[in-house]
This record gives sequence, C-alpha cells and structure tokens, in this order.
Amino acid sequence: MATDQEPVDQDPFRVPVLDLLRLAVPAAVVGIGCALTLYALSRLAGLLEGWIWDDLSAALGVDRNSALWIIGVLTATGLLIGLVVRYVPGHAGPDPATQELVAAPLGLRVLPGLALALVLMLAGGVSLGPENPIIGINVGLAVALGLRFLPKVKANVWLAIAVSGTIGAMFGTPVAAALLLSELDAGDRRIPLWDRLFAPLVAATAGALTMLQLEDLDLSVQVPAYTYGGLEDLGYAIAIAVGAAAVGLVAVYLFVPMHRLFQRIGHPVLMLTAGGLLLGLLGALGGEVTLFKGLSQMQELPGLAATTTALGFLAMAGIKLAALLVAATSGFRGGRIFPALFVGVALGFAVHSAWDAVPLALAVGAAVVGIVVAATRNGWLSLFMAVAVVPQVSLLVGLVLATLAAWLVVTNRPPLLDPVSPDARPGS
Repeated sequence: MATDQEPVDQDPFRVPVLDLLRLAVPAAVVGIGCALTLYALSRLAGLLEGWIWDDLSAALGVDRNSALWIIGVLTATGLLIGLVVRYVPGHAGPDPATQELVAAPLGLRVLPGLALALVLMLAGGVSLGPENPIIGINVGLAVALGLRFLPKVKANVWLAIAVSGTIGAMFGTPVAAALLLSELDAGDRRIPLWDRLFAPLVAATAGALTMLQLEDLDLSVQVPAYTYGGLEDLGYAIAIAVGAAAVGLVAVYLFVPMHRLFQRIGHPVLMLTAGGLLLGLLGALGGEVTLFKGLSQMQELPGLAATTTALGFLAMAGIKLAALLVAATSGFRGGRIFPALFVGVALGFAVHSAWDAVPLALAVGAAVVGIVVAATRNGWLSLFMAVAVVPQVSLLVGLVLATLAAWLVVTNRPPLLDPVSPDARPGS
C-alpha cells in the first residue's frame, strides 16, 4: 500500500577510522602505564611480604607457619590498614564492599592511600586479590591525565581504556579484557562493538605485552590431561558447577549481614583490626595455604593431593571462602576474583578425591566456573578464568554448559555487594 511520504534513508552510524588510529597511541601508553603500576605495586608488596614472613620471623625466632605468627601478622595488617583508611587523605577510597569491579573514577588525592592499603593487604596475607584497587588506581590516573592532555576524549573512554589495560596486564592477555567489556557493553550502542573495543583492546594488548616482558604469568594448575568421556562427563560438569554456585550464593547471602555487623563497630581502625584478628584465626586454622590472594597457593594443591582427603580440601575451600567474606566486609582494600579461584580449585580437588570417576580437570574447571559466576556475575570472565586455570580445549563444551547451568542458579539473586552509599563509611 502506497504512503504519502517515502521513507527517508538513514545513513548508518560511522566511526572515522582516523579517530580510532589517533587514539591508538594514547591507549597503548595507558596500557603500558597500567602494567607498570601493577608490576611496581606487586613487587613492592612482594618485597614487604618477604621481609615480614621470612626475615622478621627468622630474626625473632618464630616459625612463619605458626598460629601465633599468622594471627599476629594479620591483626597488625588490619591495624595498619585501619590507620591508613582513617587518617590518610582520601581514606583509601570508598568501602570496597559497596563497589563493583569497575566503578566511578577516583580523585588523585585518594590514590596514594589506596596504593598503600593495597601493598599492606597483599604483603600481610589477606585473602583478597589486587584487582579492585589496582583498577581504581589506574582508572583514576588515566582519567585525570587523559582529560588534562586530551580533553576531547571523554572520561568514560579513558575509564574503559584503563580498565582494559589493567585486566590485560593482570592476566597476561587482552582476551579477558575483551570478554569483560563486551559483557559490560559500555559506551554508545550506536557504535559497532569492535569500534568501541578498539582503543581498549590496544591498551589491553600493550598492558599484556608489557607484563609478559616483566614476569612470567601463569594461572594454570597442574592436572592430568582431560579426554572427553561423553554425556556422563557433561552431567558431572553441570552438577559440580551448580553445587559450586550454590556455595557461592551462601557467601552472597552472608555478605550484607556481615558487612553491616562490621559497620556497627563504627571506627575503621577498630573494624579492620577486628577483621585482621578474625583472618588470623582463620589462617591459623587453615594454614598458610589459605592465606594471601590464593594464586600461588592454589597451584600448591596438586602437590597436596596424595596426603589430603576430600574433607581436607573441602575445609580449605570453606576457610578460604570465610576469609574472603571477612576481608571483603571488614574494609580491606582488595578484589574477590583470585580468592574465589582458590575456592573453586579446592572444591574441584574435593570432588575428585571423593569420586575419582570424575576427571580432575573437569571437576576443577566446573567448580571454578560455578564459584566465579556467583562471585562476579560475569559469565564470560568466569569461563575465561576456568580455561586459564585448566587450559585444555577439550573441556570447552562441558565448561560452557557448566557456565549456563551455574548462571541459572545465580540469576536474579543479589550480587556479592552491599548496596549502601559509598559515602556512608567510617572515617569519611
């Protein structure tokens, strides 16, 4: 049927290629800077960790693995970070229990205190990773410097570039950054996805290459090669992922009450000291393998398989999960991905130890998917982390199904977050 007016053709939204190229060099510079910041703070934390846990304990004639030393160091770490949060300008940023992995840019005055809290946290054995603070530091620097020298580029673009550069550096590959940003779907949706991802992926690639030049990044856990065993294996993967996601949801539902309980203490020094004491008690119970962010510790689990029962691995997972909850809700500045990885790997070893018919690689990968989906609500990132921990292509079919099954468990559930105002924190 004819109409009075012919439809007007609309040109598709076009992104000038020259604009993408102009931003490539600044994006690469930001990616390199993100890697150098991460490397410098991690190295500083490593040096401090060696001094505390090796040199100082030896000088005092105390076994670094003794309950007394673990409790003392964690309590002292909580006290020191509490002093930073209370008295250093900027209070080391917002309460991390109220923040997503990617949050609004922080002011420059906040960053030195946040960096100090991060170094103390990593060195002191707290069960958190560096991801949230280092992303906050790099985003704050990139946005401030980017708007200063290239004011025509918007703050949200600098944010995406810095997040990608940091993720690329942290995991040694730009793939994780691409998966994270594609799920966030940030930016103007009229612009094609790969145009939006162009500069961030340049930053992620530059960050990954820089970090790989500086140190050897390896997230993998040594497990036997996996051979696909048919539909039975797919059933195992789904069941394990669902169970791990359910364990993660227990932590999710405990998160807000625990955070509100710590907030009732009312003073950050007391709150973090109490949190450190609890972490010390948990560390004394679980041993050194349940301390720190969990990356090198999870790689120790294959060596413990011959002497550890399923209940032993389950206890490690439970203690690490409890430590993650205490650290994240009591004010320590850190991220939750790496300790969640440890929990997933320990759960996988527990399942295999209890039922050796379940292939170890499949059990570990599926458990990692389930717990990380519950902790992050990011399916792509969870799948990436599972493949990084157990880098075997033959697992992909089972892990994708495991991710989908775990997603059904966690969807519409609350996140691992307390949705209160970031300004309603002690010491602000």
